[in-house]
Amino acid sequence: MNDILGAISDFVWGPPTLILIVGTGIYLTLRLGFLQFKTLPYALKLAFSPKRQDKKSKGDISHYQALSTAMAATIGTGNIVGVATAVVLGGPGAVFWMWITAFFGMATKYAEALLAVKYRVENSKGEMSGGPMYYLENGLKQKWLGVLFAIFGACAAFGIGNMVQSNSVSDALNSSFNVPTWVTGLMLTGLAALVILGGIKSIGRVTAFFVPIMALFYVIGGLIIIIMNLDLVPAAVSLIFTDAFTASALGGGILGTVIRYGVARGVFSNEAGLGSAPIAAAAAKTDYPGRQALVSMTQVFIDTIIVCSITGITIVMADLAGSGLEGGPLTSASFAAFLGDAGGHIVTLGIVFFAFSTIVGWSYYGEKCFAYLFNDKAIPIYRVIFVAAIMFGAVQTLDVVWGISDIMNALMAIPNLIGLLGLSGVVVYETNKFLKVAKEEKEQEKAKAS
Repeated sequence: MNDILGAISDFVWGPPTLILIVGTGIYLTLRLGFLQFKTLPYALKLAFSPKRQDKKSKGDISHYQALSTAMAATIGTGNIVGVATAVVLGGPGAVFWMWITAFFGMATKYAEALLAVKYRVENSKGEMSGGPMYYLENGLKQKWLGVLFAIFGACAAFGIGNMVQSNSVSDALNSSFNVPTWVTGLMLTGLAALVILGGIKSIGRVTAFFVPIMALFYVIGGLIIIIMNLDLVPAAVSLIFTDAFTASALGGGILGTVIRYGVARGVFSNEAGLGSAPIAAAAAKTDYPGRQALVSMTQVFIDTIIVCSITGITIVMADLAGSGLEGGPLTSASFAAFLGDAGGHIVTLGIVFFAFSTIVGWSYYGEKCFAYLFNDKAIPIYRVIFVAAIMFGAVQTLDVVWGISDIMNALMAIPNLIGLLGLSGVVVYETNKFLKVAKEEKEQEKAKAS
């Protein structure tokens, strides 16, 4: 069974899908005039400045809470395990292709969030519901694609968004601190229940507080290593760039081994094109779809350009990729090579925090997919089952679950990308409309300041 699932996973995550994902990002980047490069400073200001948070418009949570919910789901084991896997399988140059994927992925994430806000609907409780299933149905007028996305998303939520994460946490704590898996399972289940059962407003409040602390803890640990070993950084960065364009990198197939694993792990980490994050964006209080879309775009920058880069550069500097270690143990050993046991503990706790945040974020994604397939009355049942699955994942071997959810995660991208390409004209129109408003607001601020 594992071999069959592995073969299917290799196919759905293979060159055709990756080309479609990155190709969509390139197409949107060109149509939007390299928006992600021009507007990034403004987008970061929108995301993190308290006075920029929209409190009056329709929605359930703030710009920042929507971003932190999406980041909670995105900043996960992919930032630690995925980067290490990319370096082992593809070489140091894979990190460069993760950066390239992130650059174009910012345009994809922007378009997803814009469409999610534009085509969101209000449910029976007065809460916002949105995401690929709604813009596929109401925008592209292809409900069957929306149903497909919701099925794949609901399945992925229980796998990659739940049981696989709790399993990673229980394994990490058991191997590092000898904590029994069932104890970890109980703790995770209890903590997650307190957050998830309260719905999106509860999730938004918790992730708004929790995500910055979680990310900073890991980032500061990595920055300490980089600053303490600045003499090694130029050689590591140079190796990343040169290896990305070597004959071996470009000769391993249609995309090349280095390119393939860099792109695949980049997409896996920041989820640009998969259609998950726009579900959170749709809940934001915002007056224009383009405003929240810019905020959502910063998620890819933070996830890949900042967090994944720290992991990748540290691994390359440690030069342990050929030691036989892979995944989390390789990242842990790389941090430990510079900081001793403390380095290994930083990675272990990083996995714990990142995985827990992924569970919380994905619970909302799965909930909205479930509600789309059935109705809002099914949400309480879904939440109870989702919380119970956390305990199951912590104490069970999950090779089959991982395989199935990995496939579902990739399949989410297909209907979503069809929607993005089909509605790209709407994205351009809404973008131009908002950029005019943003320009007027900037001029008004200058006038007030003078």
